[in-house]
Amino acid sequence: MSAGTTASTPVVLTAKALLLDMDGTIVNSDAVVERCWREWAVSHGLDPQEALKVVHGRQGYATMAILLPERPMELNHAENAVMLARETADTEGVVPVGGAPAFMAAIADLPHALVTSADAALAAARMTAAALPMPDVRVTAESVGASKPDPEGFLKGAAELGFDPADCLVFEDSGAGITAGLAAGMRVIGIGPRAAEHGPTAHVLDLTSVRVDTEADGTIRLTLTAPAA
Repeated sequence: MSAGTTASTPVVLTAKALLLDMDGTIVNSDAVVERCWREWAVSHGLDPQEALKVVHGRQGYATMAILLPERPMELNHAENAVMLARETADTEGVVPVGGAPAFMAAIADLPHALVTSADAALAAARMTAAALPMPDVRVTAESVGASKPDPEGFLKGAAELGFDPADCLVFEDSGAGITAGLAAGMRVIGIGPRAAEHGPTAHVLDLTSVRVDTEADGTIRLTLTAPAA
């Protein structure tokens, strides 16, 4: 299967551990993300549509640094704190991605970690709003020194689970996240419409197209299928 294409015939990938992004991958938070960042862009005289092209997958300060490159980074960090508080308080429209509840149930006893650009409070608020179980192992914004597309978060997640990067499979929706996963030496399953254009190892429209099985030696077997026409 060529990179960045949607599964039309079943594709099978195996791994020892799974690393899951949150927003856009298991939680659909687009409504609140777009509300908050549209208003932020307008308040800074920026085109909201252009701003939304770089928001997904990055920590807020990193997005601000791209959109306002001449601004001191300390201002980005300060505004990011305000943005995080606002996003944490606003869970209207936050729902699970299609198939996420069944997928999370299927991997509950398998090695997996959450690797998100959200901080711990925001991750907890959105996972709760989407009624999804929080993984025991999680790498949030406070855990890393560099935002995606830097691979630090995924490498840290693999290390905390005790597996080599090559044995881990990443689930991601954004260009920044897919770049981070690939840079970490991992294979990446792209989730949703944003993912296809960023060259993931494989791509599905949502988690209804992912079947999880476990082999006798503990290997996780993932079968990716296209949704029914």
